[in-house]
Amino acid sequence: MEWAIQEIARRAGTTSRTLRHYGDLGLLVPSRTGANGYRYYDQDALVRLQRILLLRGLGLSLPAIKDVLEGQRDTSVALRAHLRLLEQERERIGRQIASVRTTLHRTEEGEGLMAEEVFDGFDHTVHEQEVTERWGQEAYERSDRWWRGLSPDGRAGFQGAHDAIARDYGEARAAGLEPGGDEVQDIARRHCEWLSATAEVTRSYVTGIGAMYVADPRFGKNYDRHGDGTAVFVRDALTTYARRRLSD
Repeated sequence: MEWAIQEIARRAGTTSRTLRHYGDLGLLVPSRTGANGYRYYDQDALVRLQRILLLRGLGLSLPAIKDVLEGQRDTSVALRAHLRLLEQERERIGRQIASVRTTLHRTEEGEGLMAEEVFDGFDHTVHEQEVTERWGQEAYERSDRWWRGLSPDGRAGFQGAHDAIARDYGEARAAGLEPGGDEVQDIARRHCEWLSATAEVTRSYVTGIGAMYVADPRFGKNYDRHGDGTAVFVRDALTTYARRRLSD
């Protein structure tokens, strides 16, 4: 079964021009092109388009999406991963909505606020299982103790330092600087110093973090906020820094 490009664009809420652009980038190749020049898409192409739209919705750039799709050949495994991410995001947003509603109600009624209600859905421990699987329970516990020991100002300062690093990466990429150049490598140095607050910074750790920014849209969107490929730029900068400066 096949669908014409206009029908797919209409059903997907996008445009034929966008689908042709995806095809030109090698992201979404049509199953065939008719004698009239129209592009047609089969079921496999529909599934691939769904994955593309999911990743775009999570903030990933087109080059980064291409990297992810090329690294996930098993469609069922990839879709399960996407589904898990969406369910986690739905749960987190649902908790945040409930939290804001509670805060609004208590504020309007003049009632006292409880911290655990105000910040439900904003808890960094949602990544406990993933961190443990990637780097071990000890790594998570060390990070958790450090985070809980920070004052509110300390947490804000830590996040602010990261925001500055992310901003500088974005500006460097936009300026056409090379990931391996001195200026960008200095940003990578600051990034590694920031990472060292919660983990032992080794070559393999930093290289793995960089790869995760590209492969996992939940983390990559901290840098690739405008779909401009900054996550890939950050990965390359960190990989170069790790190779030159760090050891395992």
